[in-house]
Amino acid sequence: MRDCKLKIANCKLQIERPPYRDRQEVAAVLLRPGRSLTVAVRLRHRLMQFAICILQFAICNAFFPSDAAAQTTRDTIAAVQPKVVKIFGAGGIKGLASHGTGFLVSKEGHIATIWSHVLDADVVGVVLSDGRRFTAKVLGAEPQLALAVLKLNSEDGTEFPFFHTDEAISAGSGTRVLGFSNMFNVAAGDEPVSVVHGVIAAKTTIEARRGVFDSPYSGPVFVVDGVTNNSGAAGGVLTTRDGLLLGMIGLELRNAKSNTWMNYAIPVKELSSSIQQIISGKFEPKRDPRSDDTEPSVKPRRYKPLDFGFLLVPDVVDRTPAFIDSTLPESAAAKVGLKPDDLVLFVNDELIQSCRALQDAIGRLESGDQLRLVVRRGNELVNVEMPVPKKREKE
Repeated sequence: MRDCKLKIANCKLQIERPPYRDRQEVAAVLLRPGRSLTVAVRLRHRLMQFAICILQFAICNAFFPSDAAAQTTRDTIAAVQPKVVKIFGAGGIKGLASHGTGFLVSKEGHIATIWSHVLDADVVGVVLSDGRRFTAKVLGAEPQLALAVLKLNSEDGTEFPFFHTDEAISAGSGTRVLGFSNMFNVAAGDEPVSVVHGVIAAKTTIEARRGVFDSPYSGPVFVVDGVTNNSGAAGGVLTTRDGLLLGMIGLELRNAKSNTWMNYAIPVKELSSSIQQIISGKFEPKRDPRSDDTEPSVKPRRYKPLDFGFLLVPDVVDRTPAFIDSTLPESAAAKVGLKPDDLVLFVNDELIQSCRALQDAIGRLESGDQLRLVVRRGNELVNVEMPVPKKREKE
């Protein structure tokens, strides 16, 4: 790179000399003793040299970004960091992380983040980039978009730097991006969150709870060729290299067939309307097209976990994780190998986020169906399947 700058500097020295007064002086400068080149040939030769210098400089800039370009990236990181927050809440059970990420979406302290178990705590802690600590409450959520909006408990009228979600843009393949998140809980105080450089590999659509990916979100995503979706990274922000808002980093997803992880972000353009509705108090959650139209208060619960021979841990909070407490000897659960402390993640491809969600899913089963469970046991996923027993008419 230094050689490129030196060459271009030399070329500039050759063309930025004061203009000569007449042709004789030009000839005297360009023609040297013993040379027979004409003035026109010498001028053409010098112009060709200058063109080659320009070409070399352009090639060097393309493959080795200049200090000015690097400084622009540093400026972007410095501008985005204050708008990204670290979130601390529920977790710790069976390795569930208690930390996550979010980003400010209003000067009053509203935060957009991923809808996850981290928000199950009575009090959610939020740490800003400068180390200031706040508590926050969940203002609203849209599970179909995997979105939650928090509000900082700030009483002094502090204004916060934030992203304008209505200014979020879209981008295509090849766009260079930056991913900001508190992956692996690297930042707990005033440390900056981690920044991942990458490129958008594709913009595609994922299907919720279907196919090889199981996710509560179904819709467009940016697939990134950088490792963005790590533990604690969900809820982070994806921007262009010049800081334009693109997407929210999603939950960790793994391809069940190839056992590979997906690195993606949900476009903020898909979330912006719901974010503003939640902030304004005019939000109406979307109905899950995969659910029936029966009101929750009258949903049938034909079956219970005990009908399959297992019991859940006590349901003490709104979203108590669906851990198995015990299994009955010689029961269907015992025969397929379910064990205490197994965490139920899916029932017949439906994501299970709590004991109540598990009870509802099992309650909707019909006689003759198959009950398929995906449970987490330590660091592995276990798939089991049981037939649904027949119920007597009076039941």
